[in-house]
Amino acid sequence: MLPVLKLVAEGAPNVAACIPVLQKQFDISDEEASELIPSGTATVLQSRAHWARTYLAKAGLLTSPRRNLHVVTDLGRRVLASQPERIDNETLAGFEGFRDWIERSRQRDGGDVAVTQYTLATGSMDSAPIDERQTPEDAMAAASGLLDAALRDDLLALLQQLSPQRFERLILDLLIAMGYGGGDLANGLMTKASGDGGIDGIIHEDALGLDAVYIQAKRYAPENRVSRPDVQRFIGSLTGEGATKGVFVTTSDFSKDAHEYLTRVQHRVVLINGQRLARLMIQHGVGVRVRQTYKVQSIDEDYFADVTG
Repeated sequence: MLPVLKLVAEGAPNVAACIPVLQKQFDISDEEASELIPSGTATVLQSRAHWARTYLAKAGLLTSPRRNLHVVTDLGRRVLASQPERIDNETLAGFEGFRDWIERSRQRDGGDVAVTQYTLATGSMDSAPIDERQTPEDAMAAASGLLDAALRDDLLALLQQLSPQRFERLILDLLIAMGYGGGDLANGLMTKASGDGGIDGIIHEDALGLDAVYIQAKRYAPENRVSRPDVQRFIGSLTGEGATKGVFVTTSDFSKDAHEYLTRVQHRVVLINGQRLARLMIQHGVGVRVRQTYKVQSIDEDYFADVTG
């Protein structure tokens, strides 16, 4: 991680530009440099360099103003100025952004909130997501969570680069994939870019079109939360359309007041923040594809059920 941070600080624009220098620095032969990870999608060297960049970014030492361009942050330059001998997971665990990211990777829908809060309060979280104390199954679960968290963040970064119209289309695609409109794209409608009255899309709740769900989609930066007035305007738009059901989606999050306001209205409105949006996209295969890396086999208990001693 330290060599990657130094190379970016010296002007390397992306990981690809770092690879030749890393190969020379670590005395990696051409044969070793061509070794592929099990999925065959990248070399081991490329994979580790990309994960180094990811870890550094989650700690706030690197940032990516656009896809495939990385720059060192002021925090990253301060770390380099301290002339560390190495940067590892224990080092990065000293940064709040990295700790939050690792914790998110361990959280699943319906996870144990109490355990999470205790971990954050006591600082008892392991600095590394995978360690030698874990069983192979535990390690795979931890690695899966880490990959999932990284994928969610990558998805949200890509969503920030979409045009408002393309983002609205994506939300309709997601709802179709979730079964709304009977899974038929013809049952989803985008409103005009201007004069939409606060409604970005309409989708039939069922294949017969007996009821409609109205959609508001806001592509906001992470620090720009959707406030109560935003939700109030959406409710007003629903009332103006004679509608009772709506979905408000944002790439950021909703304020506490926005959530509390919904408890006092008769409309049925679901709020979907950035992390939940990314989870739903992954769950329903929108904008992602399955890549089989490892095939894990286990005993077929049914096959041996009739075996007698």
